[in-house]
Amino acid sequence: MTLARSLPDDATEWWVLLGALALYVLGRWFFAWRQARREGDARPARAAFAEEDDADAVGAASTGGFRSYQQFLGFVAGSFLVALTAALTDGRLRVTLLWTVVPPVVVALAYLDFRQVRRARSGV
Repeated sequence: MTLARSLPDDATEWWVLLGALALYVLGRWFFAWRQARREGDARPARAAFAEEDDADAVGAASTGGFRSYQQFLGFVAGSFLVALTAALTDGRLRVTLLWTVVPPVVVALAYLDFRQVRRARSGV
């Protein structure tokens, strides 16, 4: 199977994966910071970092598990969109489209996860 892939072989691919992960983490932190600022917290940055320390919220919306159909459908649709873009394009067009498609998809998934934690914390 020549199309089967494991871990990236190239350093550039590693940077792309690490960049997507960093974008996800920054997106989650930004949404938590913005929510803390809206709620009038005196230190919204500290509150944003402390969000992940809340055992009840993390237990209710565990990392890596889908707790709602919105999370699952968002992940499936985002993955399908990225895979379709990568499969149907080549060269500079692929790079350009992936640079414009992947960041909004990653940020949207971060927002869906943020909303899930917020719902778990509020008990809705």
